[in-house]
Amino acid sequence: MPENGHMDQPGASAREEAAPPGFGTRLKHAVTGDPSTPLVFLGNFEVEEQWARGEAGLPRLSAEGGVAVVNRMDEFALLLGGRDDHVILKSAPDPGYLRHLERLGLGLPTVHVVRNQVPAHIVTQDALADPGLLVTLRELGTRGARLLPHGASALEEELADRAGIPLAVPGAAVSKPVNSKVYSRRAADLLGLRQPRGWACASLDELDAAVEAATALLDEGRTLLVKEAYGVSGKGIAEVADSRRLARLRTLIDRSARKSGTDRIAFVVEEKVAKRADLNYQFTLGRDGEVHLDFVKEALTEGGVHKGHRFPPALSERQLDEIGTAARLLGKQLAADGFWGVVGVDAMVDPEDGVYPVIEINARNNMSTYQTRLQERLVGPGRCALARHHPLLLDAELDFAALSRCLGDLLLDRPDGSGFVVNNFATVNAGATGGGPYHGRLYGLVVADSPARLAALDAAVEERLRRFGPPLPEGIRHDR
Repeated sequence: MPENGHMDQPGASAREEAAPPGFGTRLKHAVTGDPSTPLVFLGNFEVEEQWARGEAGLPRLSAEGGVAVVNRMDEFALLLGGRDDHVILKSAPDPGYLRHLERLGLGLPTVHVVRNQVPAHIVTQDALADPGLLVTLRELGTRGARLLPHGASALEEELADRAGIPLAVPGAAVSKPVNSKVYSRRAADLLGLRQPRGWACASLDELDAAVEAATALLDEGRTLLVKEAYGVSGKGIAEVADSRRLARLRTLIDRSARKSGTDRIAFVVEEKVAKRADLNYQFTLGRDGEVHLDFVKEALTEGGVHKGHRFPPALSERQLDEIGTAARLLGKQLAADGFWGVVGVDAMVDPEDGVYPVIEINARNNMSTYQTRLQERLVGPGRCALARHHPLLLDAELDFAALSRCLGDLLLDRPDGSGFVVNNFATVNAGATGGGPYHGRLYGLVVADSPARLAALDAAVEERLRRFGPPLPEGIRHDR
């Protein structure tokens, strides 16, 4: 496999159809105004870590092996582009994995692999350290291509500037503030959208007022959540059940802020409310302010950490209408604040089937974004899907051929069939160090023609993957 530069994709599948305009076309029109513009996709997952630099935060722990796995989530971006597009990856995809996708009729973008990938670095850092890749990007830019990252921080701005290729989305000056949980809360307040009782805190004085008001809720036996503005995947969030813990967190935040020489902070304090289901919906916001609701899915979470999606969700027309209204209102507000591009929103359904239409705005790509082309291709009317990951414990690197032999007839081999399709294979071996067993992660979708068949296939996939050892506690992080 090549270590750097252009990698040609396999030939076009005979099954690939001339599909009607879908998400890819809408996305290009939204971010560039021209659906024929080639895009260069960049999977810089957990861009929140860049946005959070210099911000007061809560104590957190990270697993080194988990960082390497998260950074290899860059391979999800392979599934966003068509044959006229490009993607930057930390390493070349397994050829067997590419053939798996081609058999399903997916036209894939041209892959550009960084020269020397560092497991602890996000793909943007690796790209910045590759002079040859910068030259290639400059050539693509002169031919009209635009760089579309997972989310835009100062690092992606630097890559665009040094490579001479324009960003397809607003830079960090716009993208960072609209991705703050403080922005989400205040936008929902402004628009009159239902959300749990809570307070947005942009200063220590506002935090003091929130702590005083929230203490009264604790005295009533309620539970609170204290959230960093840029926390992601269960990080930067604390559950609080008593006033002493809340006071300790307030002291920690105060110390962190004053250490930075400022009283400016970015936190949300809110009541933890009962829920029946978590939801994720996405809309595409054009430069012209046009809003297109792309999908609504049930989000599977555990301890605040994203675990997957189930779709279509079991929602009434009233609930879907509420979400559609919220998307239009949020899109109008984001457009007024200078943003365009992909917007994901976390929402909830309460036990009485009422909707909290905005818990958090993620004005960037989301995990569900990378499922969209597969969803359009494989999940038509009367069909359903479950997107999830499978933890693995491996003694040696696993290639796609071995995985294919393991899954056998469970691996999806045609667009109208039922089975399991892989949508990221790089995370399987990302944690390998050559020093013994390591944790990997296999991401995929099960598609079927009924919920019962879906559940049976998912259980069968999990059972066959047991041969790779029992999963152990990992601390590996996920993006939403």
